[in-house]
Amino acid sequence: MSTTTTVDRPFRADLLTLDPPRLLGSRCSACGTTTFPPRGFCPGCRSGAELETVPLTTEGRICSFTVVRQAPPGVEVPYVLAQVDLPSDEVRLMATVVGVAPERVALDQPVALELHPVGTADDGTTLLGYRFRAHPEEVAA
Repeated sequence: MSTTTTVDRPFRADLLTLDPPRLLGSRCSACGTTTFPPRGFCPGCRSGAELETVPLTTEGRICSFTVVRQAPPGVEVPYVLAQVDLPSDEVRLMATVVGVAPERVALDQPVALELHPVGTADDGTTLLGYRFRAHPEEVAA
C-alpha cells in the first residue's frame, strides 16, 4: 500500500523558508543595507558587491495601511494592505494584515509573520505565501 504525502512549499523559493517560517532578504557586504525581496544589486550604495541572503525577523509594526474594499471576483473584501516595518532589519515591505477588523487597524500596531496557502501547484503541492497577523493582545482594547 502506497501513501502519497503532499508537502507544502513556498510560492517563490527565493522569498521565504518554511522551517522556520522566515522571509528572505539580501544584505549588502559593502554598506550593510538589507532589502526585501532579495535583489541582485544594492539600492543603498548601488554596489554590485556580494549580496548575502539573510532571514528576516518575524516581528514588525504597521507603518501605513489602507483598507481595500473593491477587488477582482473571488477576492474577499474588505482586507487590510499595509506597509510593515521590520525594525531590527531596517526593512519595510508590503503585505496583507489579518487578525484584526479593518476599522481596528492602527499605525505602529505590532504584527507577526504568518504563512498561509495561496494556491496549488500542478503536482498538487500546496503553495504558501506570507502575510502578517496582528498581535491579539494589542487589538483586544
